[in-house]
Amino acid sequence: MINRNDIYDKNLNFLIGSGASVGLLPTLELKIRKSGSSSSHTLETLATQFESDKDIMCLIFSYYVENVIAPAAKFDISSLSNSQKDVLRNYIRFLEAILTLLNKKGGAPRANIFTTNYDGLIAHCAEHMIRSGKYDFILNDGSVGFVKKTLQARAFNRYTKDQGTFDRHEISVPQINLLQPHGSVYWYKDGENIEVSYDLKRSSARADNVPSWMDTDFETLLGDGSKDDSDINPIDFVVDEEVRDDFWRNYQALPVVNPTKWKFHETVFEEHYYQSLRALSYELERPNSVFIVFGFSFADEHILNLVKRSLSNPTLKVFVCCYSDGLKATLEEKFRGFDNVEFIRTDGALDFDTFNSEVFVASAPDVTGAS
Repeated sequence: MINRNDIYDKNLNFLIGSGASVGLLPTLELKIRKSGSSSSHTLETLATQFESDKDIMCLIFSYYVENVIAPAAKFDISSLSNSQKDVLRNYIRFLEAILTLLNKKGGAPRANIFTTNYDGLIAHCAEHMIRSGKYDFILNDGSVGFVKKTLQARAFNRYTKDQGTFDRHEISVPQINLLQPHGSVYWYKDGENIEVSYDLKRSSARADNVPSWMDTDFETLLGDGSKDDSDINPIDFVVDEEVRDDFWRNYQALPVVNPTKWKFHETVFEEHYYQSLRALSYELERPNSVFIVFGFSFADEHILNLVKRSLSNPTLKVFVCCYSDGLKATLEEKFRGFDNVEFIRTDGALDFDTFNSEVFVASAPDVTGAS
């Protein structure tokens, strides 16, 4: 549904949300409903509603650590089920489609993937693809260094070229920039820098070091679709003050953006967060830019407002992929009045598999080892 011949020569930008990782990693969605509504809460909406209650917030964020952050931090690509490998195949098909476009471009073949996911699925899949020997490209996650890699925003402006032995020719290597404005489970504060390390033992240990405080009854409520937020009685869920303070002290060291309007409290990470958003704004305001959004609901007001401001660029074309008709109606309301936004729907749910097979199509060799 997105004609690649119409966009290959444009400034290519993508935004990938948690909907892409469904089936492999949990999302922020909960089953408990909003009071007086048939809609379910997300961790973000529930945390926003109870943001003045320290005990409930401790329980919500303990659930967040145990059920969302820890699975991402402990993700091991070598021990996945076949159904989980399907998610990886879709990420690989997506990267393959981008590379197909880049191979048609002249000049510097580059695309930008912005993702609010703090898992490392794109990095792991790119590593898998390059190791297979079937692909030749650079995934630039903004890190520089050898023994210790640290993030530098200016690294996203660098390109790599293959040069002939006698300097008679040179070829630009396709490059995909990976920008994570909500942080990553593989980031670590290192003085005034952010270290990037994909060491699984290290990320797992840090997740385990957060002393989460979960109440079984509270967790059951969050997973009960017959309950709503009025069933959460703060009197029933009191957390010891010392335990609560210990939780927040360790939680705030995690380099991820909170699923609330509260966002970062750590200056070093906060600076990179804003740099990433500035990079998104800059890319969308460049002439002849394309922005394809998948698996993202625009619940993040910072990103929603940034994209809406950038839509004043008359040469910007935005494609928003909508999982359901209901989400499409919601997003159409958010972007009412902007003619350069196209909402894409398919018959049935527009999941990652449908996105790759009907919306943004390319065939990719299987390098997951599942077949």
